[in-house]
Formats: sequence, structure tokens, C-alpha cells
Amino acid sequence: MLSAMLLCGLMLEFHLDEIEVKKEPTKFTVPDLEVGTVPEPFNKISPVFKKSISVFGIPVLATADFDAAKHRHVAAVLAEYLDNDEDGKPDNPKVVEAMASRAMAMILFSSEREMERLDRSGAELYDFRYLQGQFESETLPRGEFDATIEEVLHLVTMGYCEAYPRVFGTLPGTELADCLDRARGGHYSRVPRKYPEEAWFHYDDRSCEYGCMAVEYLYWGLTSLLGAQAEPQRGREISHEWKLNTAEKMREGDPWLTALLTAEEYRWAKVLPDGNYSPAESE
Repeated sequence: MLSAMLLCGLMLEFHLDEIEVKKEPTKFTVPDLEVGTVPEPFNKISPVFKKSISVFGIPVLATADFDAAKHRHVAAVLAEYLDNDEDGKPDNPKVVEAMASRAMAMILFSSEREMERLDRSGAELYDFRYLQGQFESETLPRGEFDATIEEVLHLVTMGYCEAYPRVFGTLPGTELADCLDRARGGHYSRVPRKYPEEAWFHYDDRSCEYGCMAVEYLYWGLTSLLGAQAEPQRGREISHEWKLNTAEKMREGDPWLTALLTAEEYRWAKVLPDGNYSPAESE
């Protein structure tokens, strides 16, 4: 899995001049998950992207060789995170508006060679701040954990960060950051040599800076609440990094993050996405 690299490298986060946010409310169209052309100005980033699926105005870009079924799967998971009750409308329009107005996107590659062809200077030139990458090999891998659950959530998290900067912002002092410091047993701007015994989040990738840590922490918290980490074998696999792998453990061990992620005003997902987005059937 490429989470650390994507958050601290491949997720391109350009802190440029403030991007103008649309003043008129966006009229959201029910995602049909049909493949279309790469929209302007995303086709100016790099010629590597050849197809796109729009989810409430947020593109899921892919290279020509990226598997079609996996492309649709990533788009469906994004749709489920944003429209968790599958009524065809964003659960939290403020978050989707923040993502669409800041040109956030998923970028999918079939290989590392394709990723290397990405024109980062072009991304900076056209003010793309958040581009979350994912490889074909980590998408629906047979017999392994599906990285789509994580990588798509990272992008959605940045939407919440922009929509609610004092709550879900990743800098020290936000409500999320306070939860992070508590989970790690103290405030660390860098990964410590050893975490305190009472810590339940032990992420040790030194390339992952404080904001990256906050995003990773939220991923573990929400997916544990949604049951993605609950299998005993999975719990053992991740125990070196994360201890609260079930909803019960989250409620008991980290009631602070649990409260943030279950507060009705923010409308985080309540059901784990499975790639089967079908809003018409839920009406």
C-alpha cells in the first residue's frame, strides 16, 4: 500500500494563493459512473490521463491502461463516501462543494512508470492542490485489503479539512489535531523514537509529517467505526500501528474522535463503502 507516499508525496498539496470558491451553490447531478473524457483543465496536467468518471463534479482520472472495472470501483467508493445513504444527493454538500471548487481529484495509474510521467509542474501551474493517487495493483487485490477504502477517504478528508478547518484541519490546534495528540500520547511534530505505552496510534513513517499523521489517524478511526478493520487477522496485521480496530474499542478508547466522526452535523459515512453504488435502487 502506498498511503504514506501518497499523503506526503503523491498527494500533491500546493499551498498557493487562495483559490476562489464558487459563490453560486453547485447543482449536483446523480453520479452515473459512466466513463467520459478528461475535463478541462485537468487534461493540462499531463497527457497520461485518458479517461474520467465524475462524482458530484469531482473527477476520478485514470490512465488509458487502468482497468475499467477497477476505475469504476474507485469512483463508486467515492460516491458512497459522499452519498452514504445513496439517495443521489451529497450527504454534506458543504464538503462536496469544497472538493469540487478546489479541483480535488483521484488520479489512477496502472504502473509506477505512468506515475513518473505526471507533470507536477503542470499541476502547480493550474493550481491543483489535492490530487490523491492510487495504483491498479492495490485496487481490489485478490485476497488482500482493498486500498481504495483508504486512498479515497484521504481525499474526502481533505474536503472536510477545507470545509471545517477549525475542526478537521490538520495543523496543530484543531479539534482533530487535539485528538491526534491524545492518541499518540503527546504532541509530536515528528515521529518519536518510541511512543508512550498509553498511545493507541503508533504510525512510524518518518516521511509522514504532522498533517499527514492527522489524515492517517482519521482513516484508522473512521474505518474502525465502520467495521473495516474488525477481523481478528486484520487486527493482528495492523496492531503495530493501530490498536482500536473495532467500533467498540473506538467508542471506549477514543471517545473524542468517535464524537467528531459520529456528529450528525458533519455527516461522515455510517456504512462502509463496498463499491456497489446504486442510488436508483434505494429510492
